[in-house]
Amino acid sequence: MGIRRSCVFGLAAVCLPATTALAEPGRFVQDRFAIGFWVDPPAADDMDARYAEIADAGFTLVIGGFGARTPETVRQQLDLCQKHGLKAIVSMAGLAPDALPEGPACWGYSVRDEPNAAEFAAMRQTVDAIRKARPGRLAYINLFPDYASPAQLGAPSYDEHIMRFVKEVGADVLSMDHYPMFRPDADGRDGYCRNLESMRKGSLAAEVPFWNFFNTMPFGPHSDPTEAQLRWQIYASLAYGAKGVLYFCYWTPTGGEFPKGGAIITAEGRRTRHYDQAKRINAALKNLGPTLMRLTSTGVHRVGPKDDPAAVLLGSPIRSLTRDDYLVGTFRHADGRRAALLVNYHFAYTAWPTVGFDADPAEVVEVCPDTGKEIPVLDCSPAMAGLQISLDAGAGRLFLLPAR
Repeated sequence: MGIRRSCVFGLAAVCLPATTALAEPGRFVQDRFAIGFWVDPPAADDMDARYAEIADAGFTLVIGGFGARTPETVRQQLDLCQKHGLKAIVSMAGLAPDALPEGPACWGYSVRDEPNAAEFAAMRQTVDAIRKARPGRLAYINLFPDYASPAQLGAPSYDEHIMRFVKEVGADVLSMDHYPMFRPDADGRDGYCRNLESMRKGSLAAEVPFWNFFNTMPFGPHSDPTEAQLRWQIYASLAYGAKGVLYFCYWTPTGGEFPKGGAIITAEGRRTRHYDQAKRINAALKNLGPTLMRLTSTGVHRVGPKDDPAAVLLGSPIRSLTRDDYLVGTFRHADGRRAALLVNYHFAYTAWPTVGFDADPAEVVEVCPDTGKEIPVLDCSPAMAGLQISLDAGAGRLFLLPAR
């Protein structure tokens, strides 16, 4: 994950419903939405309580390698993940593929972070060896973001780096990390979305899911995100079709790059305000997750404040939208219906759009973030003309519409 640099780079993956590629023998198939993180807790005497704490915050996935990194502590990590209903991608801990631990909680093994394209051929050998020795487990590799240099990528462009990765390595998940700026003098949101679009294209081409890391803490030039900024990063990822979101970081890493601390848990083991923020956000993600896992991305529309929404959204399930600042992801549901995720692009203001769908309003349902159930769309201002909905800062709402 590159915590050795002032800007941390990573990998993202989009998870699709069952695909031809993932139906091949030995391939990993993602069965639930992934809510994970970088930097697992130390392998100390309080591990049981720490993993209960992770589960209580709504996480579904632990990526090991910092706290649990020996064969003994990796086994303990897997046992605790099983106890607390979590999945794990664990450190290989120097073991050969045929000696790697298994168990119901084991999703796979961390292979490499931020490889250069020159390493892809060697990594393919590792991926194939893990598939053969541990069928169905993920050989997890995390990629650079698009602000890595051509020398780091080993390719002249980021899209070529991704396409070479999916072709030469054949990994079962595409993953990266990208940390947008939220400072008044530096707004990195459009660049974050550009990187997500590269992952979306790569995941669709390879028929594998994508995940991505996002920023949760202050480091280097990055400010400490607000809850709305956390939410914005997550819902932007969902709009592009991500099937997993990964917090950077859970446990605060030590070292000169992170003098402020401030991840979800401090280096001393105390909860920061980000713990309760993540718990609130993750509760909604877990409820939306079963539906998100059944969606395949068909497009993403950026509706800026000066744009004509109807023109930008032409061909999407949303026919009209009050002029403001939005991101709209469109999808095909596994049952043939269409879906639209409407995201408030503002992270400092709520939005109250008037929304017109291309279907009878009685046939449009919303996936409730509180229950995961499909519910009628609530008009937030029935005294006004048209359908009014409210969107908290950085938040999104997921709608399902009939198939055309």
